[in-house]
Formats: sequence, structure tokens, C-alpha cells
Amino acid sequence: MWVEIICGLVIYKLFRRFFLGDADDFPDVGTGDSRILFNVANRLERLCGGKAYVGLRIPDADSGARLSIDVVLVTETGVIVIAVKNLSGFVEDGKNGSWVCLSERKHRPEVCPDPVAETMRQIEVLKTYLEQRGVVLPKGHLTSRVILPNPYCRVSQSINSLPEVVTHDKWEDFKPEGRSGLSSWIKDAFRGGKGEDGIYQKLRLILGTTPMWDRLELKGDKIILGEFLEFKGKQEDIQLLKSLKRSKVSQLVVQKSSLFTALGSSKLQLLYAARDYRNEGTSTSTSEWMEMQVKGSTELLFQPLNSKKTLRCGLSKVVSLSLSA
Repeated sequence: MWVEIICGLVIYKLFRRFFLGDADDFPDVGTGDSRILFNVANRLERLCGGKAYVGLRIPDADSGARLSIDVVLVTETGVIVIAVKNLSGFVEDGKNGSWVCLSERKHRPEVCPDPVAETMRQIEVLKTYLEQRGVVLPKGHLTSRVILPNPYCRVSQSINSLPEVVTHDKWEDFKPEGRSGLSSWIKDAFRGGKGEDGIYQKLRLILGTTPMWDRLELKGDKIILGEFLEFKGKQEDIQLLKSLKRSKVSQLVVQKSSLFTALGSSKLQLLYAARDYRNEGTSTSTSEWMEMQVKGSTELLFQPLNSKKTLRCGLSKVVSLSLSA
């Protein structure tokens, strides 16, 4: 009897893995918005050069909290604070400085704070933060853009006329022009000209060590931004995993697992990189990785950004976990 049960579980897991995939593993947790942030950042880096930082959490002295910024693009000619809004439907100006999105898929209009005004606030917080860390940008070198990448997003004329707003059509037409690699709307953002010598390197060093949202990468090319909470599993494994504190570890990679992971009898090999505050944001050499093994039934708890639901995920479904300092 137990043999039939075990064989049935194995066959079920194999069927889900090879025929159904991982699409339904986390039905209540959306990963699309986080993936879009990285898609936008990667395209900007590829076409404009420089470095794009995703999911920054800038300390705000006025509120005593951390202000979340979608993307910050740093090149040798300036810095752009970018808000990425995955809105679908018709977007128009609302009351009290808001945007209203009307969609056939939703019964009620979606109301959100004006992202242009939000990025203006983010610019001021980022400017203060950079000055506290020793970098004062020349006038005109810190600006913002709001990107609307969803092809089903249409905007009113008043929103479309705003120079800070990049609609889907403008985003699709975005191509590098000449050696600068900047389209017209990027050039307008960097109207201040070339930055001072050494500022570009300083900015990359500062933003590379700035607090960010943790990043959880799952099988199936899924990325979720949020906050890692804790591990769950057998007592001996939890004791071992307690050494993986964010103050000491910057990244965790699940290197391999077996087909029998679901039964809890297999082992997962974990590679982890020690945090180096001097070279934060740089890739870690393979020779610097350390490893440990835990049972395949081990799980982690992760709080996704902008979600009230906590994700409980088996390590066998995890590709990597990046922890912010």
C-alpha cells in the first residue's frame, strides 16, 4: 500500500512539473510587476549604457521611513528616477492629484496617486540622500520619468502632454540615437550635459550599497521583490540556516535538487555568498561561494511588495534569493 502511495505522489509531481509547469504554484502572488521593472531596467541599460538599480529603498529623514523607488538609471550624463506603472485601460486625471484608470476588466475604477508628483518627491529624497553620502549633483542632472509599458494603456491628452510621461508607444519607439545611445525623451531628461569627473563612479558605489527590496527568483523565470522573513523546516536545518543572516550573506542560490524533493527525503545544495560592504553590488566569484545542505522539504517565508499575502515557498522552487543589507 505504501509503495502505491509513494509511486502515486512521485507520478503526480512529475506530471505537474513536466505538463502543468509552475504556473499555478503561487496563484495568489503576482510576479508580473516585478518582472516588468527588471525588463525596463535591462532595456535601459542595453540602449543607454550605464547602470539601472531596481527596487531601491531610500532612507527618508523627514518621515523616518524608507521611500521605495522603482528604478534609478545612472549614466555618465545624469540620473533618472523612474516610476514604472503597469496600468491597463484608459487613464485620466482624477481629483486631489490622482490618476484614475478605467478598465473593462475591473468593475471599479483604479485610483492611484499621481506618479509624476510622486517621482518629484522621490527626486528630493534621493538628492538629500546622495548629498549626505558626499555627492552633490550639478543642477539639471537629476530628473524623472514615468513609464507606462502596458500596450493596453491609453491616456488622456492632458497626461500625454506631460514631458515626464512615457506612454507605451513612446517606449516601443525608444531607440538609441548616435553614440550617446539616448532617445529624445532621455536627452531631454539629461539636458544638463556631462557630469563632473568621478561623479559617475561615486554614484554607482553609493547606489550599489543603498538598501533595496529583497529579490526572490523562482523557477519559471519569476521574480518577486519584497522582504525575506524566515526559513521553515526541520529543527536541525533551521539551526544550520540561522547563520544566513542578511548582515552576513548577500545571496543564496539553490544549485540542485532531486525528483524526490517533495517527499522530504532528499537534500538541497545551497550556495551562499558572504556580504562585502566594500564591493556591494558587484558579482561574486565562484571561488568565494560557500555551501551547505538542507532537506528538500525546507521552505521560506517571503512578503511580496504591495501584497498582503505572505508567500510560503519550498526551496526546491527557488533559483536564488538576494538579500539587501
